[in-house]
Amino acid sequence: MGALGIAPVCQVMGLPRATFYRRLRPKQGPARGRRQPRALPPEQRAEVLTVLHEPRFVDAAPAEIYAQLLDEGRYLCSERTLYRVLAENQEVHERRNQLRHPNHPVPQVHATTPNELWSWDITKLHGPAKWTYFYLYVVMDVFSRSVVGWLVAHRESAALAQKLLAQTCERQGVVPGQLTIHADRGSSMTSKPVALLMADLGVTKTHSRPHVSNDNPFSEAHFKTRKVPARLPPRLRLP
Repeated sequence: MGALGIAPVCQVMGLPRATFYRRLRPKQGPARGRRQPRALPPEQRAEVLTVLHEPRFVDAAPAEIYAQLLDEGRYLCSERTLYRVLAENQEVHERRNQLRHPNHPVPQVHATTPNELWSWDITKLHGPAKWTYFYLYVVMDVFSRSVVGWLVAHRESAALAQKLLAQTCERQGVVPGQLTIHADRGSSMTSKPVALLMADLGVTKTHSRPHVSNDNPFSEAHFKTRKVPARLPPRLRLP
């Protein structure tokens, strides 16, 4: 190698000279574990974190903080370093106090016999004149898909719902511990009169998850079948 020279030998072997010199250098640890020479020392990083925790910056993005500090004539570090400091302290997220909804389990309801599981809901019906509506209360047995109780009223009321459920349970001969009633989270469904009635009758009540619209499919499908007319092909329509 010394007599011929490095360049001719690398050319004959088809090896780049950069690869030859790189293999002569001792191996170093991974770059991720090495400290960069221009990195901020721990005391300066603590100062940056203190500034990020100031009340005026608690809901500001690093780019906004960086610009505001420059307007004040202060330069602590680059905008990217602000993100690095936040990431080291697990704060690269929404740092304001946010309302977080808990993870509600999916309601599991199952019916094997009649009068074991009911589903009820309230829907609006168009009246005979414009801007007039009626409210249809329907209680349906999930096992047989039959309507066990219904009521049409001018308004939605927890008292009317309580009266309907009480009469329906009495008419069907429901005994304590036999029945489960599932509904969504409407005002009448979650009202105190209805809850007290369920407790007095020994009926278990379940509700849909908050902010979920498809946890009560039995009543929703029933309303759609009743309210949406069937669209048959012209040749199948009755004359």
